[in-house]
Amino acid sequence: MSDIKPATESGASAGTSVPPEQFITQLLSGMAQHEASDLHLKVGFPPYYRIQGHLRKIGTGIIDSSDYLEAMMNPLVPRARRHEYEERGDLDFSYRGSDGSRFRINVFRAMGEMHTAIRRVKNQIPDFEDLRLPPIYRSTIEKTHDGLILVSGVTGSGKSSTLAAMINYINLNRPKHIITIEDPIEYVFDPHKSIVSQREIGLDIPSYSEALRYAVRQDPDVMFIGEMRDKDTMLAGLQAAETGHLVFGSIHCSDCQQAFSRILEFFDQDQHDFIRSSLSNSLVAIMCQRLIPALDPKVGRVPATEVLLSTPTVKDKIRRGEDSDLPAVIEGSISEGMRNFTHSLAELIEKELVFYDTAMEYATNREALASSVRGIKVTQQTLVGRVRKT
Repeated sequence: MSDIKPATESGASAGTSVPPEQFITQLLSGMAQHEASDLHLKVGFPPYYRIQGHLRKIGTGIIDSSDYLEAMMNPLVPRARRHEYEERGDLDFSYRGSDGSRFRINVFRAMGEMHTAIRRVKNQIPDFEDLRLPPIYRSTIEKTHDGLILVSGVTGSGKSSTLAAMINYINLNRPKHIITIEDPIEYVFDPHKSIVSQREIGLDIPSYSEALRYAVRQDPDVMFIGEMRDKDTMLAGLQAAETGHLVFGSIHCSDCQQAFSRILEFFDQDQHDFIRSSLSNSLVAIMCQRLIPALDPKVGRVPATEVLLSTPTVKDKIRRGEDSDLPAVIEGSISEGMRNFTHSLAELIEKELVFYDTAMEYATNREALASSVRGIKVTQQTLVGRVRKT
């Protein structure tokens, strides 16, 4: 792809000769203009935008010194938290621009120099249709009032947007008290039928574990834990779910079966039976997703999904430690709303949302996918030809 140039006040491209405060403002404004999801800043390199999943260099010249990059970031970093970066070499925070645009920012030290990754957070909270999520996402939220719902995926798979859609559905439709614990806050919820209390790690409370210690005393109906990333966080989430709260959380893993391995890694071996028993009682669903390039460039990327619902069979498998049987359970329960990635990719091909070849690249079982779409493969190839001609 060719380099891109963010707009400046003069209409020319910017470089590090521009005052650092002005340059960062131009780069942040350019993210919306170019529909970039992320901005990467590193000494010795030009800035990069991530557009539709791909990094694209911005033709502005390199950022030639740590002093310049740190001067770019100084207006954005919360004054009360600057010492955290100096002490630990890593800091997450959110930033709101003068125009109301919002960003999730991580500054980190690498080989003694500052690096920065900035995620643009869209102001409008998406709904299930905006995100092209299957109907089981909405129907699960509609009928669920307590328990644990985990949204899983690798970094950049759209977990935050999916969770925001779920929480906002409750906000729009139920009189509940929702507490979110985030690092940092991404989407800001305007209260509708619900009361929403959003707490940011580092600004409102020192840590997830401390926030969760007090959360149950704050009369919540719904809790959102930004990331289930350690023993204390996972245990607090499970306990809240078992005591009548609806708990949402995200976890970094690629599929439903792997989610259980990830959860158990937080705990000693002698605690595994207890955790499995707790999961079998409280788990409502695990919803895994991957974003893949869409057929239509204007759409960008669409989610392929895997959904495990906590049926009596699933509860028994969890309790017995028979996680290896879960893929077969999902495969046999498609008609009940469960999904695997093969089924999801086949559906995306049938709906003409992705190319056949693209789906094959992302398939975990290519033979199964080829068998699922054999009857429509010719139609899809014809579609590819038609799109390429246009």
